[in-house]
Amino acid sequence: MEVFDQGVFTPNDRFFVRWHWAEIPTEIDAAAFRLRVRGHVERELSLSLDEIGRLPHVEIAAVNQCSGNSRGLFEPRVPGAQWAHGSMGNARWMGVRLKDLLDRAGVRPGAVQVRFDGLDAPVVPEAPDFRKSLNIDHARDGEVMVAFAMNGEQLPLLNGFPLRLLVPGWYSTYWVKMLSDIEVLAYPDGQFWMKVAYRIPNTPGGSVRPSEIGYQTMPISRMVPRAFLTNLAPNAVVKAGAPLPLRGIALGGDCGVKAITVSSDGGRTWLPTRLGSDEGRYSFRRFDVVLPAPRAGQVSLIARCTNAQDVTQPLEQTWNPNGFMRGGVETVSVTAA
Repeated sequence: MEVFDQGVFTPNDRFFVRWHWAEIPTEIDAAAFRLRVRGHVERELSLSLDEIGRLPHVEIAAVNQCSGNSRGLFEPRVPGAQWAHGSMGNARWMGVRLKDLLDRAGVRPGAVQVRFDGLDAPVVPEAPDFRKSLNIDHARDGEVMVAFAMNGEQLPLLNGFPLRLLVPGWYSTYWVKMLSDIEVLAYPDGQFWMKVAYRIPNTPGGSVRPSEIGYQTMPISRMVPRAFLTNLAPNAVVKAGAPLPLRGIALGGDCGVKAITVSSDGGRTWLPTRLGSDEGRYSFRRFDVVLPAPRAGQVSLIARCTNAQDVTQPLEQTWNPNGFMRGGVETVSVTAA
């Protein structure tokens, strides 16, 4: 939280790192590297970094958040990487529109999805290569991009150099790192990472009861609104009888942040906050407020986001067996003394 408290943009050297397989190239020959565009297209492409760099550039501020961010806080506990809130970050990304690459290849009629693959490889031959797909209309919406820069610097190796797919507003399972292959499909992608993995219950908020079975699932996709207090750590001691400054960050999910409210009485009453500058609808947004002086004792602080589509975080925490898409309000308990 102390990193997120310093500003809405996460420094590259503090940005979280997550890979699915351990076979990751530790060096890339940039001159020899090629990005392939193939499949259900009029002409296959093999593009150098120089050729990609000559296409029109675009820049966007966007939060990159692991599907399992905050999984370690699920109750009952679930298996998987036990993240707290640190598997997310916000950056200014620069690159080229995926649409421009697809148009250059010429998408043929009947295209259904676009599949993306990177240079990482499974550790054993029978394991499924990590590949993700987007529907063709989404892939060509002009916002999905192939990024080569992050916060004004070359994309770091651990965050996907030389190219990374960027899917604003969606969880980072789709943000394929070391992107090397773009394949246009004339059929729905039925491979492991779409059909089996990264799926959530097809329920409001992707939430089910821990004992529930027999529900339908769907691939995880759009992020949900979240808010985090950043200037106070859990169990911190604050001064009783003195005004309490609060600040934090929020994301609207797949759209902008409309409002942030805070509560110190379990959600019975809410206080509006002041929003910081708007860096774009996919970016973190700062908020701050000064609470009236708390009495001595334990104080439970809650921040709650409402996004531009009027979706508000639920007071009760969401749950599913994969620990994905946590979306309920987060409570920070401090002691006033």
